[in-house]
Amino acid sequence: MHYIIRDMKPEEYPLLSDFLYEAIFIPEGMQKPDRTVIHQPELALYVENFGQADDICLVADVQGKPVGAIWSRIMNDYGHVDEETPYLAIALFEEYRNQGIGTVLMKAMLPRLKEAGYSQVSLSVQKANYARRMYEKAGFRTVRENPEECVMVREL
Repeated sequence: MHYIIRDMKPEEYPLLSDFLYEAIFIPEGMQKPDRTVIHQPELALYVENFGQADDICLVADVQGKPVGAIWSRIMNDYGHVDEETPYLAIALFEEYRNQGIGTVLMKAMLPRLKEAGYSQVSLSVQKANYARRMYEKAGFRTVRENPEECVMVREL
């Protein structure tokens, strides 16, 4: 499959709500929550008013259609480390998963964050999420955890 990695265009920012919903990890045997879950304050902060000075988003584009996104912003969520460390989120539409696109998005984003002057980036992931292996391969290390999830940091 041919795709390109590019900056998300401002007119595409509303798509971040779709990617946020896709980013929700659903353990095997569990039902996907209703889409309205993304409007809860603890999730909405990932995409509300996206496009601020510290916000960065790249997309994987297949024939002009974004099929995956990786975005970062400084926000106070579970994965918050400090005011100088952006939080990273990544999602792909289901039919584009397990094809290496997420890894390519990650490899494109890390240098962008470094160029933006950041020394590290954080994320949180449920321990059962298969994406955790990708984060570890990309150099993220666990800095804090609870029984279900962990906060990981990658030095830039």
